[in-house]
Amino acid sequence: MKIIKKIATAAILAGASSVVLAQETTELSGANTAWILTSTALVLFMTLPGLSLFYGGLVRTKNVLSVLMQCFAIASVISVLWLIVGYSIAFGPSESAYWGGLSKALFSGITVDSLAGDIPESVFATFQMTFAIITPALMVGAFVERIKFSSMLLFSTLWTLLVYFPVANWVWGGGWLQQMGLIDFAGGTVVHVTAGVGALVTALYLGPRTGFLTAPMMPHNLTMSFTGAGMLWVGWFGFNAGSALAADGSAGMAMLVTHLSAATGAVTWMAIEWIKYGKPSGLGAITGMVAGLATITPASGSVGPAAALLVGLSGGVVCYFCTTYLKQKMRIDDSLDVFPVHGVGGIVGTLLAGVLVSSDLGIFSGNGLAEGMTIGSQLFIQAFGIVVVALFTFVLTFGLLKLVAPLPVVFACLPKKSRSASILSTTMRKATQCSCASSQKKPRRILPAGLFFA
Repeated sequence: MKIIKKIATAAILAGASSVVLAQETTELSGANTAWILTSTALVLFMTLPGLSLFYGGLVRTKNVLSVLMQCFAIASVISVLWLIVGYSIAFGPSESAYWGGLSKALFSGITVDSLAGDIPESVFATFQMTFAIITPALMVGAFVERIKFSSMLLFSTLWTLLVYFPVANWVWGGGWLQQMGLIDFAGGTVVHVTAGVGALVTALYLGPRTGFLTAPMMPHNLTMSFTGAGMLWVGWFGFNAGSALAADGSAGMAMLVTHLSAATGAVTWMAIEWIKYGKPSGLGAITGMVAGLATITPASGSVGPAAALLVGLSGGVVCYFCTTYLKQKMRIDDSLDVFPVHGVGGIVGTLLAGVLVSSDLGIFSGNGLAEGMTIGSQLFIQAFGIVVVALFTFVLTFGLLKLVAPLPVVFACLPKKSRSASILSTTMRKATQCSCASSQKKPRRILPAGLFFA
C-alpha cells in the first residue's frame, strides 16, 4: 500500500500533461477550459511562426524558404498523424504500460460532451497535439541546408510515430516511467531529450555542410530570429503553464519560473560572451533565452522562483560550453545547436527537478518529494528516465535514417559512402566537407522549392 501511495503521489508531481482520461468528472470547468484553449494557441504559435522565424533567420539567405516550408509541412502532417493514431498511442486507455493502444484512433469516442478531467477531451487532445508538432520541428535545426524536403518529411513522420508517441505515453499517458515517479512537468524528456538526441544522431549521420568551420556561415537576418525568439518566449507560457491543465496556482507558478529561467539564461549567456569576447552578441542572448526555457521545462511544475534562477543559470552555463565544445572540438555540424541547447538543457533540467523539488532547501525549496522518496532516490529515477529515453531515441533514429536513406527520396548532397558510414565514425567526426560528386565540376543546381532543399 505504501508503494502504491508513493507512485501515485509522484505521478501527480510529474504529471501536468498526464491526465488519466478514465477518471472523468461530470462537471466542466469554464476557467480551466478557457486557459487550455489559450495555451493550445500559444504552443502552436511557438512553431508557426515562432520557431520558423527563429530558424529562418539563422540560416543563409538561400535556405530561408526551405526552413519555413519544413516547419509548416511538419505541422500539417503531424496534425493528421495525431488524428489517425497519435493521440491513441500516447493517451489511449490501454492497460499496457508501453503504449496507449488504438482504441482512440481517429479520435474514436471523442464527442462534444467527452471530458478529460474537467476540460473537454477535444481541447486536451488538441493541446497535446501542439507538443507533437513542435518536437520534430525542433529537429529541423540540426540538418538544415543539407536534406531533401521529401526525405525530411518522411523521416519526421516516421520518427514522430515510432519515437515521440510511445515516449509521450511512458511519461504522460500513465506509462511505466510515470508509474516509477519520473518528474517531467512539460517535456524535458518527451520533447527536449528526444528532439536533442534525434538531432545529434541525424547530424552525425549526415555529416557536415560544405564549408563547415572553413567558410563563414553567418545568420542572414537576426531581426527575424529575434522576432521568432520573442514569440517562443511568450508561447512557452502556454507550453509550461498550460501543462498544469488548470487555471490555478500551479499554472501561475509555472509561468513565473518559466519567465525567470528564460531571463536568467539570456543574462548568463551574455555575461559569458562579455567576459570572453569583450561584448555580448544578439545571437548569444536569444540562444541563452532558449537554453533557459528548455532547462526549466521539466521542472516548471516542481520548483519555486529562487530555484528558477539556479535552473536558468545552470542551463545558460552548461549549454554554452556544450555548444562550443560540440562544434569546435568534436566538429559536429548540428547546424542550429539543437542538441547542446534543447537536448542538454532538457537533461540538466530533468536532473535538477529531482533535486529542487525537495521542500528542505530553504529559499530554493520546491513543492516537496513524494512520500517515502529522498533526493537520492528521485535523482536516480530522473537519471534512469533520461538514459532510457535517450537510448530509445538513439536506436530508433539511427534505424530510421538507415531505412530512409536508400529510398528514392534520398538525402540531398551526401555521397553514397557518407550515407552508409557509421554515425560514430571517426572519419565523419573529423570531416570538414560534404559535397555532391558533381560539385567539383560545376555549381550545384538548385531545383524549385518543394523538390530539392540543400
